[in-house]
Amino acid sequence: MRIITFNCNGIRAAARKGFFDWLKTVPADVVCLQETKAQIDQLSDPVFHPEDYQCFYFDAVKKGYAGTAMYLRREPKKLSRGLGFELADTEGRYIQADFDGLSVASLYLPSGSAGPERQERKFAFMDQFMEHMRSLRRKRREFIICADWNICHKEIDLKNWRSNQKNSGFLPEERQWLDTLYDEVGYVDAFRVVNQEPDQYSWWSNRGQARANNVGWRLDYHVVTPGLKEKIKSAEIYTEENFSDHAPVIIDYEL
Repeated sequence: MRIITFNCNGIRAAARKGFFDWLKTVPADVVCLQETKAQIDQLSDPVFHPEDYQCFYFDAVKKGYAGTAMYLRREPKKLSRGLGFELADTEGRYIQADFDGLSVASLYLPSGSAGPERQERKFAFMDQFMEHMRSLRRKRREFIICADWNICHKEIDLKNWRSNQKNSGFLPEERQWLDTLYDEVGYVDAFRVVNQEPDQYSWWSNRGQARANNVGWRLDYHVVTPGLKEKIKSAEIYTEENFSDHAPVIIDYEL
């Protein structure tokens, strides 16, 4: 089972940059998208409903903002949108597909980089989302949460970690939150199970030559329940083409 997560930073922009042409060449079973930045009535072009997939979108109330989507090769037993709290549901930040014994979700965790108020919103979201992640562990099924988490966990996960310790995305409180998610609640960073290499980044600033010089951050993770740890076969960040300021993260599971 091949699962791709990708923050497209505007699905219409990603389409113009060739994302859907590339997707045809990659035999994915599930595609999780974040930051679609479009309402469903703006996506009538068939390109946004690729053949062989069932396509589900969850739009933000505000136009041109946030939003998530999932493309599924198999029909899910159940498809749900939202988390039951305002910050997630008015901004289209979570969509989940349930299959036999397995659920896959696409999440767009808020960014706090725009200032203190946005950071407080991010912390508020993280507090409520942690409760959701704890509740999933009580269910008798496996979960794969694909997301732009907007947090780097370890020093290996961003190039300039020393100068970013007071910046959103690498704050001590954010990193501690991921420590709790992994060490206490028991989730697993699927990418790091099979790839411990440095310089593996999925987002680059548009400033300077960050992408050309690979001065990046690894913000896009598959976070999985521990029962799937032995099922992770390979992980790749696709960087040969630029569809967004993020890159697709591709993980193959033996499911």
